[in-house]
Amino acid sequence: MKPEQRAACLRRLTEICLAFPDATREVTGRHAGFHVHGKTFAYFVDDHHGDGIVGVCAKVVAGKNAALIASDAQRYYKPAYLGPRGWVGLRLDGGTIDWDDVTELVSESYRLIAPKALSARIQGS
Repeated sequence: MKPEQRAACLRRLTEICLAFPDATREVTGRHAGFHVHGKTFAYFVDDHHGDGIVGVCAKVVAGKNAALIASDAQRYYKPAYLGPRGWVGLRLDGGTIDWDDVTELVSESYRLIAPKALSARIQGS
């Protein structure tokens, strides 16, 4: 993936994530974390620990990460360190990106991480 494509992915993910109530972004090198009240609900990762993947990582309900990976191992993956804690990765470097899937994934994560009052304010709660 070219640097300008990575930057475009981060811009689009940032638009999606910062639309949630009280969401913030922190960029660290080639990665970004999206937070609500000090808790991370999504990560943009770019070659995390040398894995070569550009993706978004998000928290999902128990068991859903394994189900997503089993359903489409070309798109979904178990991210280092986070996977065992119920997170899943969605590749952004595998061709056409379905931004509706990205939005759904980070929305679920936000609802799981955010305080209940904020979580209730987004559609799909």
